Amino acid sequence: MKLLVTGRDGQLARSLQALPEVGGTAGRDVSVVAIGRPELDITDAASVARAIAAHAPDIVVNAAAYTAVDRAESEREAAFRVNRDGAGNVAAAAAQAGLPVIHISTDYVFSGREAGWRREDDATDPQNVYGASKLAGEAAVAGANPANVTLRTAWVYSPYSGNFLKTMLRLAGERERLGVVADQFGTPTYAPDIAQAIVVAARAILAAPRDDAWRGVFHLTASGEASWADFAREIFRQSAALGGPSATVDAITTADYPTPAARPANSRLDNGRFAAVFGHRLPDWRDGVARCLAALGA
Repeated sequence: MKLLVTGRDGQLARSLQALPEVGGTAGRDVSVVAIGRPELDITDAASVARAIAAHAPDIVVNAAAYTAVDRAESEREAAFRVNRDGAGNVAAAAAQAGLPVIHISTDYVFSGREAGWRREDDATDPQNVYGASKLAGEAAVAGANPANVTLRTAWVYSPYSGNFLKTMLRLAGERERLGVVADQFGTPTYAPDIAQAIVVAARAILAAPRDDAWRGVFHLTASGEASWADFAREIFRQSAALGGPSATVDAITTADYPTPAARPANSRLDNGRFAAVFGHRLPDWRDGVARCLAALGA
C-alpha cells in the first residue's frame, strides 16, 4: 500500500514516514512518500495533480496545513488559502485520479463551550481564524471528493518539530516552576499513534472501496482526558523518573495567559465512530507520553 502524504516536515508526516522503521502491523508493507514545497504546493492545483501522477499512490493523505494558530488572526487570507483552498485542491486532484483522500482536521472547529465529549455530528462553531479555516477545509474536501475520511484530532505532540511536550522539557531546563493553563481540557495525542490509525483506516478503505461506512468525519484522539496542566505534570513525572528535566507546575487560568486566538475550553472528542467503523482505538495519552520521552532519549 502506497500513501502520498502532503507536507513533508510536520509532526504527522514525519510520523508516517517513520512507520516502516517502527514496525508492527501498521508499519508492514506500507510505502510512504511525503512531499512538500517546492515539489508539491497544495495551494497550486496543478502542482498537486502532478505529484499524484508522478507517485501513483493508493491513497492521498493531506497532512499539510497552516497551523500558526495565533498568527492566523492577522493572516486570515493565508490560513484560508492553505487550510480551505489547499485542502480542496488535494481532494479534487485525488478524485480526478480516482483515489480516496484522508484529510486531517482539528478540535478547533468547535467552540469548546459545551460540556461533555463532542461527537462528529455536534454543531461546529470555531472561535478563531485557524478553526474557521479548518472547518472550511472540511467542507471543501467533502465537496471535492466523496471518497474522503476527515480525521479531527487534538493536542498533537511527537519527537518531531515544535510541540507542547518538547517546550515543557526545554522550559524545565530553565525554570523550577511553570504556570500552565488548567481550565482547558482535551486529550494529548501522540502523532505516531495517529499515523498508525491512518494506516488502519487506509487498509479498510482499500479493502471495501464502495462501502459508505468509512466516509466522512471521524474523531481521532488518544484515550482519556487532561488539562494542559495535567499534561505538563505527567510529562515532568515521567521525565523525572527517567532522570530528565522536571519542574513544579502551577495551575493558571486561560485569563492568566491571554493569546491572540481564543482556545476551546473543552476539546474532548468522542472517538466511538472511528472505533466502530475501523475497529481501532488509540492508547491512553499517558502511554504516548512514555513512548515520546523514550524516543527523545529523555
